[in-house]
Amino acid sequence: MNIQVFGRKKCFDTKKAERYFKERKINFQFIDIDIKGLSKGELNSVKRNISINELINQSSKEYKNLNLDKIRSNDMKEEILLKNPKLFNSPIVRNGNTATLGYKKEIWDLWE
Repeated sequence: MNIQVFGRKKCFDTKKAERYFKERKINFQFIDIDIKGLSKGELNSVKRNISINELINQSSKEYKNLNLDKIRSNDMKEEILLKNPKLFNSPIVRNGNTATLGYKKEIWDLWE
């Protein structure tokens, strides 16, 4: 398994995801999504499992400031997401080509 947890240090669900993997002694890589964000390749991998609209945090200040509710093009949303990592919902957990959004213990149990 090659687990990556993209999240925020102050996010409750991110902390729960980290605890889940630590308790099971599963190695994972934590990436602070606000500092590093996702690369275009990582985002494309995640989009196979999670829609672009699910990835966007609609309650963030950036969402309102960038008027994302008025943008219909997924390509445009993707470009905005890549430039504004604070827009991502978290945690995004990747295992190879599969990915989940939020705390998904029942899916992670199947990965073991």
